[in-house]
Amino acid sequence: MSGVHIIEHPLVLHKLGILRDKRTGTKEFRELVHELSILLGYEATRDLALADTTVETPLGTANCKTLEGKKLGVIPILRAGLGMVDGITSLLPAAKVGHIGLYRDPETLTPVDYYSKLPADVSERDIIIVDPMLATGGSAIAAVNVCKREGCKHIKLCNIIAAPEGIKAVREAHPDVDIYVACIDERLNEHGYIVPGLGDAGDRLFGTK
Repeated sequence: MSGVHIIEHPLVLHKLGILRDKRTGTKEFRELVHELSILLGYEATRDLALADTTVETPLGTANCKTLEGKKLGVIPILRAGLGMVDGITSLLPAAKVGHIGLYRDPETLTPVDYYSKLPADVSERDIIIVDPMLATGGSAIAAVNVCKREGCKHIKLCNIIAAPEGIKAVREAHPDVDIYVACIDERLNEHGYIVPGLGDAGDRLFGTK
């Protein structure tokens, strides 16, 4: 599927299995989200531009590569997306971090935008939006809309688990946005939760279930 990248690395699949387990506690759940974010971020940044450089080693001169200096931004969708930020920024320490606050209306399942704080130069940055779950796609679409309104032109979406319905919705609304995900699950249930999924990612990250 064009624009959708499923990361089926053995380490990703192993950690995903533990993450799903209802017996996994909050501390381990947070650690796994952090680790999976690093692995997903590694793949999502595979196309970063490089420039040639030379460095002096203890034994001579080596021809090497360096990142070309493109500005990057990481935007978590609050609140569960916060669990993925440290993993991504451990790879990209110079990236600026913005925040988009959305919650899903339990009756209509549509996103409600309650907070937005983006870097002042966000329009000059390549953006990675992070959220552990891509369910209906409503929050992801709304977050991309916010970024595009601020002038962002290069946006990627990074999720751990997605539903086919969410993938379809995002691709229809924003075909220019690449999606990086560890797994696409079976479906959404009548409450808009991913099945089999892992439950409510925010509750499991922050111990509020």
